[in-house]
Amino acid sequence: MARIYQIVVSGLLACVAAAPALAQGHPEERLNTRLVGTHDLQARSAYHPLPVEQGGRRILYVGHHAGEAVNPLTGRVEVNGTSIVDVTDPARPVYLHHIPATGDAQGAQMVQICSGADLPDADPEETYLLRANGNQSHELWDVSDPSTPAFVTTVATMGHTPDGEQNTHKNWWECDTGIAYLIGTVDGWRAPRVVQVFDLSNPFTPRRIRDFSLDGVQPDASGPVPGGSGVHEVVPLGERLYLSYGTSRNGVLQIVDRERFLRGDPRAAGPLASSPSGLRFPQIGRLDLPFFWGGHTAFPLVDVELADYAPNRDQRTRDFVVLVSESVANECQEARHVVFFVDLADEAHPMPVSTFQVPEADGGFCVRGGRFGPHGTQWSMSAPFYKTLQVFSWFNAGMRVVDVRNPFDPTEVAFYIPATTANTDVRCLTIDGVERCKTAIQTNNVEVDDRGLIYLVDRANTGLHIVELTGPAAALLNE
Repeated sequence: MARIYQIVVSGLLACVAAAPALAQGHPEERLNTRLVGTHDLQARSAYHPLPVEQGGRRILYVGHHAGEAVNPLTGRVEVNGTSIVDVTDPARPVYLHHIPATGDAQGAQMVQICSGADLPDADPEETYLLRANGNQSHELWDVSDPSTPAFVTTVATMGHTPDGEQNTHKNWWECDTGIAYLIGTVDGWRAPRVVQVFDLSNPFTPRRIRDFSLDGVQPDASGPVPGGSGVHEVVPLGERLYLSYGTSRNGVLQIVDRERFLRGDPRAAGPLASSPSGLRFPQIGRLDLPFFWGGHTAFPLVDVELADYAPNRDQRTRDFVVLVSESVANECQEARHVVFFVDLADEAHPMPVSTFQVPEADGGFCVRGGRFGPHGTQWSMSAPFYKTLQVFSWFNAGMRVVDVRNPFDPTEVAFYIPATTANTDVRCLTIDGVERCKTAIQTNNVEVDDRGLIYLVDRANTGLHIVELTGPAAALLNE
């Protein structure tokens, strides 16, 4: 399908390929989108937005990278942690509270929210926040009143690899079961990111279930370490867990049976032991990528009815995984990263069948500044977006919206690139001993809600943008 771009830049036609102008930032660019509201998030580098419905309001929780900034609500400089914003009226977001990282930690990238009414053993009147606390720990907070959060407990304190590394990353909390899949370092394991599974059905009494990674990462293994930096995140759906390893290099996609993962091998003396057989026991399928691509996010699209396959007797409805490889180097000083659509018609043999990419020439993105390429995708599996439109963050190419009704032919239908502001931080690199710095949007992560809104947060301190679809893209949500 021919790709037709209409770029609206504050009513002006922008020439995005002019490198000298781009060094000073760039204006808004959009296709089939409209900016609804913004907030500067206190000029903090933002990682993950999570919109939830809470107490009759819409509350957005935002995890931040390391750094510090003045909190106007307190008048103090606070290390970056978690922002809490009321987005009930998306045109007028209201900043409610900032929870700084605790101890000597910096940043709190990841957030998850569960209502006590959904958790099996929690107070039904309370609401709880699970977050990574820098690279040091994972914490639980009571956010029943989003304006006055209260600390509950430290779920897990991170260990160290044999090389001394310590890390946390993206977690997932199943509110209906209380099972939480935390990512972080376990003492002695050979990669800094390992799955640490906890039962948080009662937030006040966390119970550790197991640690997990690929065979070869466990403490007594030898030889090359598979999966690069380790597990980036776990995405559960039904009886499957979708694990992505390696982030930007040495990527691995792993499909795991959830029941086997949580209960272990009943034939073994230690069903959940971190032995080669114990780690391989729950695996259903695995896809190893070339060394220059990673596994940042593995997002399932299940029971996709392929309209063009309707005359076929078999495999007319299929499962897929959207697999994102993260860009990590400024100004294209790396291999080009892409999004893969992986067919799971035969789960034991996952097969990439298509890719989605943003053409560099559409915006002169390699000379614009900062990273150009994919980072993540929405996590919501709810209407109206799921299995129709998939939203991706693309760093200096902003947010991209893709029609995924036929994963064999993903087609872009909309995009939004926010304008840089006075808060937007520069991105620098050195080539042949010469350093250059440019100001560019770095859309980091995105999420959607049931109102049809898209939430973008920026790695380069530009803040929050709330966007809605227009034109043909909006029509797809209503079909």
